[in-house]
Amino acid sequence: MRIVGYAAAAMLALGAGAASGQDAVRGKQAGDIVVGLGAIGVLPTNGGHVGRIGGTPTASNSASPQLDVSYFFTPNLSQNLIAATTQHDVSVRNSALGNVRLGDVWALPPTLTLQYHPLPRARISPYLGLGLNVTWFYGEGGRLTAPVNRVRIDPTVGVAPNIGVDYEIRPNWLLNLDAKWILMQPDVSVNSGLIRARADINPFVVGASVRYRF
Repeated sequence: MRIVGYAAAAMLALGAGAASGQDAVRGKQAGDIVVGLGAIGVLPTNGGHVGRIGGTPTASNSASPQLDVSYFFTPNLSQNLIAATTQHDVSVRNSALGNVRLGDVWALPPTLTLQYHPLPRARISPYLGLGLNVTWFYGEGGRLTAPVNRVRIDPTVGVAPNIGVDYEIRPNWLLNLDAKWILMQPDVSVNSGLIRARADINPFVVGASVRYRF
């Protein structure tokens, strides 16, 4: 999570430096292509159920660099795509076997979001969005609690409500803060299906980035 904190601090420094001599506001316009680079924190809410042994599936918090691209159909309406990948420790808490480590896994969660910008001509320009998320899990490994020897996590598809704000520091440069809640409930198979579970990960994804507008 330090990555997100550093990104937010850098954004505040950039904003403070720009505050003394701001240009006229350009605003958001149809045809704009905006590319952002920053960091995200993925904060699972954790829940679900586990067959046979009971307990609660859990995934750890994680942070990662993020790239995103937006296209504006009109000044008020845009489409945004994010790309990032994060690693999480996964486990089952309070099962009949105690706390069971299921190793670690990488998540690849591209999210395509339609966003509405009510104040496209303002320097501080908030937005609301609704996205579609598809998450693939890969690279399962790490330390396992015996008798666990194999873990598979299925891909998921879910909606992703979104809120955020852009701050224009130069006609083509923006600072961005963004938050999403992703419906993410993968099926989990342990030891080739001997134990099955559904993990209600449902993470909050918070991010900070610097964006350039073409």
